[in-house]
Amino acid sequence: MRIGVFATIYQKLPFEEMLDRVVGAGVTAVEIGSGGFVGRPHCPVDELLESASKRQSYKEAVTSRGLIISAFSCHGNPLHPIREQAKAFDEDIRKSVRLAQLMEVPVVITFSGCPGGAPGDTVSNWITCPWPPEFTQALKYQWEEVAIPYWTEMNRFAEEHGVKIALEMHPGMLVYNVETMLRLHRAAGTAIGCNFDPSHLFWNGADPVAAIRALGKLIYHVHGKDTYVDRLNTTVNGCNDNKPYASIAERSWSFRTIGYGHDLKVWKDIMSALRTVGYDYVVSIEHEDMLMSSDEGLAKGIAALKEVALFQPVGAMWWD
Repeated sequence: MRIGVFATIYQKLPFEEMLDRVVGAGVTAVEIGSGGFVGRPHCPVDELLESASKRQSYKEAVTSRGLIISAFSCHGNPLHPIREQAKAFDEDIRKSVRLAQLMEVPVVITFSGCPGGAPGDTVSNWITCPWPPEFTQALKYQWEEVAIPYWTEMNRFAEEHGVKIALEMHPGMLVYNVETMLRLHRAAGTAIGCNFDPSHLFWNGADPVAAIRALGKLIYHVHGKDTYVDRLNTTVNGCNDNKPYASIAERSWSFRTIGYGHDLKVWKDIMSALRTVGYDYVVSIEHEDMLMSSDEGLAKGIAALKEVALFQPVGAMWWD
């Protein structure tokens, strides 16, 4: 495996200065924002699509430092009920897929998106229970009339370009757990898989190891991010929490650097499970720890991964 970083951690730095910073920290892969909610702080997508020479210079800036681009990321909501917003997110995904093909980047990361609850809605509706009965009707509409048709077509587009699309299972989106990930993959096609981020599973009460074993070969990319679940607050309020992320003392859970939500034995089990299902690509550190600076969070995340990750493939076993 390689240790990587999601480059938005240094979104205020110029592209090559960002590359120097992450190389100095000790990673060998970089995940680059290419649109959506994260924007394009280091990736002039339109310029790169139009110019082979600019793509070559861009790629050389990465490879000359001993790095690879693990993925282009354009986390967005292509199912947004406002058509103009959905179209903008959809264009970001399509441009990212085209650029990934041209630059030999195997994965584009995004969200599944979340539609409204019915035609004519203007706000996304994340439904997490079957009652009142209109919720079940809305879910049927979201899946059968919006999500499956859209992602079936996007699967075709991705396959044509030889790129995998890794959906991050995320609260607020239609795909937010293993069951919904498997449902969309089976309905849409094999180009649609998972960007596995344990942090979103921890606060939902899921076991990342069990999730990895269930997803198996559908894991196309991995994020390294932890979550601290505050038992004092969850005992009172449960895990669903819409208070601001900065309200750490009041929240039921908070994103943390690897090892600051769960001990390294948990992370060793996660890394072993990834190897068990055949994953041997990049673990990309996503820093969203509000108790640490970017530099400190990245340094501690790298140190933790160096202890728990499995870097040397063992090759074929005697029983293979």
